Amino acid sequence: MNHSQTLLLGSSGFLGPQILAKHPNIISVGRTVPPKTNPLEHVPCPSLEHLPDVLNTLTFDKVIMMIGSSNHTVLNKQEPLNVEAIEKNVLPMKKVFSYLRTRKLKKVITFSSILLYDKEVMTNPVKEHTPLKPYQNDYIFSKYLGEEVAKFHSDVPNIVVRLTNIYGPTTVLGRPDLVNELVEGLLFEKKAKVKTNKPQRDFIFTEDASDAIVSLLDTDYTGPINVASGVMHSVEDIVKTLEELTGIEIERGNGKHTGHLQFVADITKLRELTGFEPKYDLRSGLEKTINKMKEMYNERI
Repeated sequence: MNHSQTLLLGSSGFLGPQILAKHPNIISVGRTVPPKTNPLEHVPCPSLEHLPDVLNTLTFDKVIMMIGSSNHTVLNKQEPLNVEAIEKNVLPMKKVFSYLRTRKLKKVITFSSILLYDKEVMTNPVKEHTPLKPYQNDYIFSKYLGEEVAKFHSDVPNIVVRLTNIYGPTTVLGRPDLVNELVEGLLFEKKAKVKTNKPQRDFIFTEDASDAIVSLLDTDYTGPINVASGVMHSVEDIVKTLEELTGIEIERGNGKHTGHLQFVADITKLRELTGFEPKYDLRSGLEKTINKMKEMYNERI
């Protein structure tokens, strides 16, 4: 499979470096050089205003658009006139689509969230046609608007990936994600705590997610699609597995959960289009996360 004509826009976050590590023929474009990336595979772009000029120097027919922010904790600040989520997740996407529509492209992939699904009416496993509830908070609303931008630019063949709970090793510390918070605590402070162990969610390892996303580039499909493991695990499952792998007890709290109490995505469409099957179960994914994090931050442990 040749992805030499694929660009990854915004590759310095959580998932971008994983995609580049597994698929080195993809060229990254952005302000920051991704960790452990050969400079020959990265094209600097200081700002979105410079992007048209940068794109004119490149030959490509597929784009993975990872610009924006997935930090829903920061973007959900309850403040008057809070437009940060719109500024980071919607306006940049609109600009990039405007730049790309003049090119002859086979596929553009953008990103949304399974948090858009209406938990009051959905049934597990959750299919892509399940009703959405976009007005829950600023972050979710920005993801909904991002999907609308993609629809508006339907002249550019595009897929909107609704990504579930993703986890894995990262150089980006302080991510507000359950698994990464726990692993950082266990490795660096030898302690960790969960607010509640009751929610049951669909967790996917970064390598599996990157494989699924890249495989979608070669399909004729357009529209929204779930990228997930298709398996539901409780927070308690994660806690127990991490305790077994590290030998450190994790404190369990009795706090309220946020988001869906129970969620598992239907990945039938993903399987039919790409033949995708996760290579990592929960234990092997958590074990690799711990081992890789130890390697990356050996001097801090």
